[in-house]
Amino acid sequence: MRLSNLKQTMLQMGLILIALEIIAIGIQLFFAPHEVAAGGATGVGILLEELMGWRISTVVLVINIGMLILAYFLLDKKTTLRILFGSFMLPVCLAITPQAMVVEDKLLAIIIGSVVYAAGIALLYRIDASSGGLTVPPLIFKKYFNIKPALSLLVVDLLVCFANVFVSGFETFMLATCSSILTLITMNYIETGLNRKKVLYVMSNEQLATIKEHLVEEADVGVTIFDVTGGYSNEDKQMLMLVVENQAYQHIINKIHEVDPLAFTIVGNIAEVRGGSL
Repeated sequence: MRLSNLKQTMLQMGLILIALEIIAIGIQLFFAPHEVAAGGATGVGILLEELMGWRISTVVLVINIGMLILAYFLLDKKTTLRILFGSFMLPVCLAITPQAMVVEDKLLAIIIGSVVYAAGIALLYRIDASSGGLTVPPLIFKKYFNIKPALSLLVVDLLVCFANVFVSGFETFMLATCSSILTLITMNYIETGLNRKKVLYVMSNEQLATIKEHLVEEADVGVTIFDVTGGYSNEDKQMLMLVVENQAYQHIINKIHEVDPLAFTIVGNIAEVRGGSL
């Protein structure tokens, strides 16, 4: 049992290091060379590197240590331990990742950097880890003032973004703001899963059994039958629930309409599907 726990811990630490290195790549290869601070402790590091010549890794280390001290006194020990490893290893990853301008176009660099950075953060969230830094104050505000962490974190990031105006100009501030929005969108997409599919709910007055027979023949379709009651008629009916791959959606719709052109169908997007044959 202990050996299994050790392997799991080592695996998690390895994934954390991979996520932190992805974040470092996003900062050192895309944001920092173009002097765009898009929020967080790394954003503060980019600003101070431009103003004072300080290394980003050093600034992030100092901020993370300060936030760890706040977390130790104001948050629970479990939270402090959860952010401890990432708080010290992110500056290391930033220090060993050389800063280089791999993309000269500023807008393109920020777009790519936002996606890379978001992938690293999303991976941390998926394994319930954190890089510490300015993610700590929102947790404190949540505990003592019941302010939603997402809101306070947005405010902190916007303040860092706004500081670009005084360092690199208004255009950089706008790029940093757009980067924060793109990062948030990318994170939400990754966090909710990449195994996206469509779910269809199908009802037919007379042809439901035939529809089911046609759909069962499809190898990549999951079919579930629900017993339902009509809201107006109070009649007992059946409804099919189908989970299909995105590329198979139109094919399945066509097969349903071949049997019953008037079949009542509701279609929705699924963020992630786990278990089963799909």
